[in-house]
Amino acid sequence: GINAEYGESMASETMIQNAKAFLLQESPDSKLNLYDHLCAVMHKVLENRTPNSVDMLEALSQEVKTSKFAPPTDPSADTQPASHQVELANIQNKLFEKPSEDAEPEAEDEVEMPLPNLMDTAHHFEAAGLGLGREETFRIFLALKNLVDNHTLQSVRFWGKILGTEKNYIVAEVEYREGADDEQEGEEEEGEESRDEDGEEGKEGEDDTLPTPDYKPPPVIPKEENGTGCNKKTYFVCNEPGTEWVKLPPVTPAQIVCARQIKKFFTGNLEAAVISYPPFPGTEINYLRAQIARISAGTHISPVDFYKFEEDDEDDSDGEGRDSFVENVEFEPPRVQELIDPSLSNWVHHVQHILPQGRCVWVNPAVKTETEDFEDEEEEEEREEPDEPVPEHGPPLLNPISEDTEVDSMPAWSAGLTSNLVPQYAAAVLRSNLWPGAYVFGLDKKFENLYIGWGHKYTAENYSPPAPAPTQEEYPSGAEVTEVPDPTVDEERALQAVQQEQLDREAEEAEMEEDDEDDD
Repeated sequence: GINAEYGESMASETMIQNAKAFLLQESPDSKLNLYDHLCAVMHKVLENRTPNSVDMLEALSQEVKTSKFAPPTDPSADTQPASHQVELANIQNKLFEKPSEDAEPEAEDEVEMPLPNLMDTAHHFEAAGLGLGREETFRIFLALKNLVDNHTLQSVRFWGKILGTEKNYIVAEVEYREGADDEQEGEEEEGEESRDEDGEEGKEGEDDTLPTPDYKPPPVIPKEENGTGCNKKTYFVCNEPGTEWVKLPPVTPAQIVCARQIKKFFTGNLEAAVISYPPFPGTEINYLRAQIARISAGTHISPVDFYKFEEDDEDDSDGEGRDSFVENVEFEPPRVQELIDPSLSNWVHHVQHILPQGRCVWVNPAVKTETEDFEDEEEEEEREEPDEPVPEHGPPLLNPISEDTEVDSMPAWSAGLTSNLVPQYAAAVLRSNLWPGAYVFGLDKKFENLYIGWGHKYTAENYSPPAPAPTQEEYPSGAEVTEVPDPTVDEERALQAVQQEQLDREAEEAEMEEDDEDDD
């Protein structure tokens, strides 16, 4: 009895396996099988608890079968991702949010509000047909307000807008209050020192095994300290109003010197590589900072006598070596007709000139520090002393723009009025011919500088990269390494004859010596 029951169970299990194998056969058209389809139908019925499922079996089967071929999303539905304009609008919407009523300004804080009246400035530029439009200007105005709220600043100014191939840069020029930026500077210096120490530790092992080259690069020109020279101001940039402000690092002389030799379009990405010749020492964030320094030094001007030197510096009649000034409270604004005078003697530069060295104040690269003197003490006797470099000088601070160099037989600046129809209410507007996109307006005691352009200096001819430097010699040239030309046949025969005569003479002398020995 047991064997018969075992045989029947084995037979039924075999039948089940055969039936399942039959149901698992795929259809050549739909690539589906009946087993999985029935499982899907049963799963749908049990999941939805469909009442009267026996009456809707055909519809459920059709629905399951159709879902196998339907896309995951409805093509008729609006599932497109949000465009860049929508994302930007959502970001800029935060600029228009009102501060909470509880957040009242502190009465104890009597510090002057550093935020400028940008809309009033834009009105004067708009009268001259310049600017970015009222809507964008107001968004930039609100973005500057956020910058003031998040940093302890003494002054803020809308520097301008530099155009790029992918994105643009909105530039803000700021000055920190005294002591507000000291902590951040200390952190940056500590980070640089730690990186230098790590690099030195990593090279210690290599110096023990690898030979050290005799070549020594030229001395590195030190950068100017924050608050002086090219780094007198601090700059923040963002691609669009409402996006995060990014602080630009201080500029170095090497970056300014290289920026003068190249011409690159900005991409809008601060981390983009600057591929050029000569190689630029940094990324786009450094190239942007170098161009801002060059544009500011060449185009930031103000009416004469608006600024004056401090009383302590009045002994310096030529203005040489001065790097600071104060606002003249007794300033009497010149008439508009005087501001647009072709002589351009009523405008002066209030940003220091950048020397060919890449600094505003020249330093002697031949003067070494105490550490360098200690390291090179033994080698100084063997090497010849280089020639003493010639100090560089440039135009002094508050120098009239009438002394600027001409640009391709044109004056460096072009002056005009915002309106020739109503000149009594017009403002004076000057345009730089050296840096296209740099403008300044003047009216009564108001004036402002603005730059909107690609960040390129004017050149009369198309840009050509500088030629590569001459190839360095592999070894010193001399008689011991100079290849001798092959002798001719006659020269070889003459040499053989001389050598043969010498051999014969030596043989005769040897025989004579032997004869003398025999006689003895």
